Amino acid sequence: MLRLLSALLVLLSISPIWPLGPNPLPGDAFVIVNKTTNQVALIDDNRVQTVISAATGKNEDLTPEGFFTVTVKAVAPYYRKKDIPGGHPDNPLGSRWIGFDAADTDGRIYGIHGTNDPSSIGKYISQGCIRMQNEAVESLYDYIPVGTRILVTSTGKSFEELGAEYGALE
Repeated sequence: MLRLLSALLVLLSISPIWPLGPNPLPGDAFVIVNKTTNQVALIDDNRVQTVISAATGKNEDLTPEGFFTVTVKAVAPYYRKKDIPGGHPDNPLGSRWIGFDAADTDGRIYGIHGTNDPSSIGKYISQGCIRMQNEAVESLYDYIPVGTRILVTSTGKSFEELGAEYGALE
């Protein structure tokens, strides 16, 4: 029975009717968040593909540092704290959520997300998440599948140095 289920999943994943669209595999991308510069870099295909400005925690401890994994993603995320539906102009999470498992959480507490306050980008202002312009997080969303590795750090090292140090660049 398990063999049949596995075979069915493989067939569905390569089928033109796969309901989830393109399914990039984890490990193809690596994301680095540098709190010192408030920038996010996407490393893929053995090079830094893009570097985008972001906002991080109001103080150094709010955005956890370490090596994490993307565990959940959402389009038009719901803001539970204040019961604001996804897509609503008052929703501070913006248009996308890329959650990761920082501080032993399940990806619904810490994440990279859009914002309804574009003027906050580049500042130390969040409660711990990494904020980006909606257009920026939308452009990255499809390139960061569940399972993608994320490094959050405060450093003077370049993204190229960090990528090489963590095995994302040869």
